[in-house]
Amino acid sequence: MHTGMHTDTERCVRAVRSKDARFDGWFFTAVLTTGIYCRPSCPVTPPKPQNMVFHPSAAACQQAGFRACKRCRPDTSPGSPEWNRRADLVARAMRLIADGVVDREGVPGLAARLGYSTRQIERQLQAELGAGPLALARAQRSQTARLLIETTALPMAHIAFAAGFASIRTFNDTVREVFALSPSELRARAPKRQGASTPGALCLRLPFRAPLHPDNLFGHLAATAVPGVEEWRDGSYRRTLRLPYGHGIVALTPRPDHIACRLTLSDLRDLTVAISRCRRLLDLDADPVAVDDQLRTDPVLAPLVDKAPGRRVPRTVDEAEFAVRAVLGQQVSTAAARTHAARLVTAHGEPVDDPEGGLTHLFPAPEALAALDPESLAMPRTRRTTFTTLVRALADGDLHLGVESDWPQTRAQLLALPGFGPWTADVIAMRALGDPDAFLPTDLGIRRAARELGLPSTPAALTARAAAWRPWRAYAVQYLWATDSHPINFLPV
Repeated sequence: MHTGMHTDTERCVRAVRSKDARFDGWFFTAVLTTGIYCRPSCPVTPPKPQNMVFHPSAAACQQAGFRACKRCRPDTSPGSPEWNRRADLVARAMRLIADGVVDREGVPGLAARLGYSTRQIERQLQAELGAGPLALARAQRSQTARLLIETTALPMAHIAFAAGFASIRTFNDTVREVFALSPSELRARAPKRQGASTPGALCLRLPFRAPLHPDNLFGHLAATAVPGVEEWRDGSYRRTLRLPYGHGIVALTPRPDHIACRLTLSDLRDLTVAISRCRRLLDLDADPVAVDDQLRTDPVLAPLVDKAPGRRVPRTVDEAEFAVRAVLGQQVSTAAARTHAARLVTAHGEPVDDPEGGLTHLFPAPEALAALDPESLAMPRTRRTTFTTLVRALADGDLHLGVESDWPQTRAQLLALPGFGPWTADVIAMRALGDPDAFLPTDLGIRRAARELGLPSTPAALTARAAAWRPWRAYAVQYLWATDSHPINFLPV
């Protein structure tokens, strides 16, 4: 059982007094005298310690009857880094709730995906977060509603359903309860935005904990982009998204203090999921200070970290797509892997309309790939077997790669597939499943970096040395890769 930072009153009070933004999302401060709750970095004068109580989630504050502060807008802070670092039941449940599962499938659907009873899940979430799955999903719905109210001109009725509310009345009541303002008052207070360049596009700011070094993050996505599905254009990474109710196109642009996100969705009910997947893709809920402090304890890594602190692990918006692409990339160059993937996209992807041109398809679903003729694949026979076994396992549901995956168990399942060695399983664990401790000791780039830095370069010796980097070895991989002049390490010009 984990106890969160919110139980350490003294440390929380210190963070609030120093207005330390690094702790935003770790805990929330509820003020007994005013009945509002804030993020630790709230700009107002901190209340007296005896008037502060600390909660582990916005939902717990709302359940205790507190309203969101209008100055610091605590519901817009980055998510707790705990859910990315951990693989236990609560962390997996939180990743699913962020992915909108409770709104689509209810608490029974959440429980079924995790293989526990609804009672066990309710009890564990309540114990650790002070709120059950319904309250957590409701807090997320209110945040989505506020985003749409403030950034679009959509009628309130549309917003209510897009944010996942069952009725206009529940929407009105919830917004009033959480923000102490009616939906129309919230809209009136919102700063006036410049019109979006694309009709129907939503323009949002995705917050993160500083520092964030964008080069390897966006460089990786741009250098490995599959034509038709992804592109780098005018300083933005753009891609198509397959979503529960429809599809979307997103453009993500690094800015000094946030990531600018422009989204076009075929169904607005997908907004929460789309935002959650973009945050995951760019690893925006990471705690870079904790990661970098740990890696700096190694004298070989320290100069690499100091040179470009805040590297993130480039992840994915679609775990099955990433696994397929990892197999296509086995033992071939980045360019060859892109060519293979582009052929599959043209032949089997679903066409989408991109108002800005450039993107043409969704990456093919496992079901479409399982139906193709293996003889049509221009690859060696053994790789063909690996590919067809993987897509069949994904299409039949024998292998499930999702935000809720149990990392060790899924890794074992992957290693049992023909043609899956440690490199393929670990690259999927690192970039698709989000395991922050996945490590690639057999990767050529890692071995080259290790040799040049005077680290042991045999996989066994390097793994032994890397024990000191745990639980952040996936981040160490980014720092080691970045010693090379490969295009993945640079923002495209």
